[in-house]
Amino acid sequence: MTMNDIDAPEIFQPDAEGNGDAPARAAAGSAVNAPQRRAALRERLAAAAIAALLVTDLRNVRYLTGFTGTAGRLLVTADGHGDVFATDGRYATQAAEQVADLPRAITRADDWLPDALAGRDRLGLESHVVPWAVAEQLRALLTDVEVVPAAGHVEALRAVKDAGELAAIGRACAVADAAFAVLLADLRPGWTERHAARHLERAMEDRGADARAFETIVASGPNGARPHHRPTDRRLRRGELVTIDFGARLDGYHSDCTRVLSLGEPDGDARALFELALAAQQAGLDAVADGAATADVDAACRDLISAAGRGEEFTHGTGHGIGLDVHEDPRLAADAAGTLRAAMVVTVEPGVYVPGLGGARVEDTVAVTGAGSDILTATPKPLAVL
Repeated sequence: MTMNDIDAPEIFQPDAEGNGDAPARAAAGSAVNAPQRRAALRERLAAAAIAALLVTDLRNVRYLTGFTGTAGRLLVTADGHGDVFATDGRYATQAAEQVADLPRAITRADDWLPDALAGRDRLGLESHVVPWAVAEQLRALLTDVEVVPAAGHVEALRAVKDAGELAAIGRACAVADAAFAVLLADLRPGWTERHAARHLERAMEDRGADARAFETIVASGPNGARPHHRPTDRRLRRGELVTIDFGARLDGYHSDCTRVLSLGEPDGDARALFELALAAQQAGLDAVADGAATADVDAACRDLISAAGRGEEFTHGTGHGIGLDVHEDPRLAADAAGTLRAAMVVTVEPGVYVPGLGGARVEDTVAVTGAGSDILTATPKPLAVL
């Protein structure tokens, strides 16, 4: 069979054992629970009266197939007949290894869709990531199919992790913890924020991280009043708080942790800011439980900070889900409407930010359990005075 990724697509079918044309039964990084995840998605599609969903968000594609390339689309049907994975010729071999259990269209075009959707009346698009122009092109191509927005279906499934995902996030946390210990041992007055951030990121990669989870935040002195401060050439000074927000990405999964340190003993006002943030974070951790409202976790942190007269200085939500994305469902915020469930993984990260003085934030990555929570980030939280 000749593959052609420009003209008519070639469709590779899995054989009776599910191996298709793959030279190996499975590839490293493949999602062992992908069939079960697609089955759960079918239930959601059927309930929404959507005959099929075209999955284009690459993290969702990875979640549902195990494919780790940078170009791929997945058609998931509500009835379970006619699923197709599509990619271009660059990834033909990788797709054969990682998506061996599905028919595969090797093409850059969408001309395989009409046949795949024959007899189906509604196609859902991930409208949060599909540009309007692309949606219009698909409507023109699929004249007999109603194309409708269908955002959030895969993300709702991703919010509850399986055992393999929990283990992957735990490994990412462990790598970041080990790297932060290196930073604490090496850090010296006079380092710039930027140098400290790069030192930490190199230490994460040296210990096995695929990459940093996000741009590392190192916010010293008055820069600590900016929750999402970007590291600068400002030098670290004795007696100032330094807030460091960092995480590792490993096997596609992310960690997220924030700690506060000081090069020498800080003054009383600065230490009080840290102690308030630490107490608020503990209140939030205590509120995390299966069945807890996400807004209640936020309130536990926010009420404590407000009682100290600094409510207006806590300027963001308490946390967010984490997994294949750094920020995913659920949100922990005052206006959030969700409920925590066992095996969700979230951050708890209240902060206090005072312009001119600085700020402090304490954050952990936390797995929700039936009994409460399991903190996955193990770096000690007391103020590190170096």
